[in-house]
Amino acid sequence: MKTFALTLAAGLFAATTAFAADPVEGIWQTAPDDNGNFGHIDVAPCGPAFCGTLVKAFDSTGAEVASDNIGKQIVWDMMAQGDGNYEDGKVWSPDRDKTYNSYMILSGDSLTVKGCILGICRDGGIWSRVK
Repeated sequence: MKTFALTLAAGLFAATTAFAADPVEGIWQTAPDDNGNFGHIDVAPCGPAFCGTLVKAFDSTGAEVASDNIGKQIVWDMMAQGDGNYEDGKVWSPDRDKTYNSYMILSGDSLTVKGCILGICRDGGIWSRVK
């Protein structure tokens, strides 16, 4: 009976750990684009990967603006690799209307985003956690 209880406890611990939020989940402020505009991206699980949706847009002065891109997916298929690394995903850059094969590196409340398309790589900058 004692062995059964220990096995059950270990199983419950593993199950609750599996349901814990990943550190990349949350709202992230993008780096300014070529025009100085930036956005808030809500990163959340989407199947086995992580996706990010634009929830707010701001102009170069920091004023919130209406945008047709609100609600659009900016990040998708980003797979956690461990140690704060996320790979094999895509990031759409609204200012250039281009989609990049991308990866992200999480360090505390900073998220470094980089991507490439047809051998041309772009630094997506460092995103900052909003919440």
